[in-house]
Amino acid sequence: MSDYTLYTYFRSSCSGRLRIAFNLKGLEFTPIYINLLKGEQASDAHRALNPSATVPLLVAHRDGDLRIGQSMAALEYLDEKHPGTAALLPADAKPRAVARALANIIACDVQPVTNLRILKRLRAISGANAEEWSIELIHDGLRAYEDTVKTSAGRYSLGDSVTIADVTLMPAVWGAERFNISLDPYPTVKKIAANLSELPAFQKAHPFVQEDCPEELRVKF
Repeated sequence: MSDYTLYTYFRSSCSGRLRIAFNLKGLEFTPIYINLLKGEQASDAHRALNPSATVPLLVAHRDGDLRIGQSMAALEYLDEKHPGTAALLPADAKPRAVARALANIIACDVQPVTNLRILKRLRAISGANAEEWSIELIHDGLRAYEDTVKTSAGRYSLGDSVTIADVTLMPAVWGAERFNISLDPYPTVKKIAANLSELPAFQKAHPFVQEDCPEELRVKF
């Protein structure tokens, strides 16, 4: 058994963050697939492991089976436990703050209000068009990311090193593609995403190459 187990769903952007981080650091993990569309995250068995009834859930077996049910905390845990390879956070305080701020545009302002649980409740309460809701809020987040990242970007969000900002951004870009959202209004984001897409760690983490991805959606890089 590997040192880590990751409860994941192929289309979960938060799970995608962890998959990317594992790949960047060259760490093995055992995946357990939780089908969100079938409601498996709400089962008693999963809720007993993660009271939030969400994915991802990271279990660190060498740390007493520590369970981390929040993706950003899990990313920083992996970075602190494995600091020698592909550091996700810069060493200095200023760029570290920039990286965290960029990551949190996605993690705090976009993903929580466009996830499956919120969209289901939105439909149930108001009958609103969940797709239009998601598209508008994704655009808001990409616009904020674009305006913020202009001053720090190189090949990636902070110069030429991949950071926690990129690990958080790319799954959001995959989500935007699902809604056919063009990145043309966000040229810096578009450039960063194109560069990240060339990296094997990101290709291997793409939703459409995961084992739980339906066959009709599968792609190869």
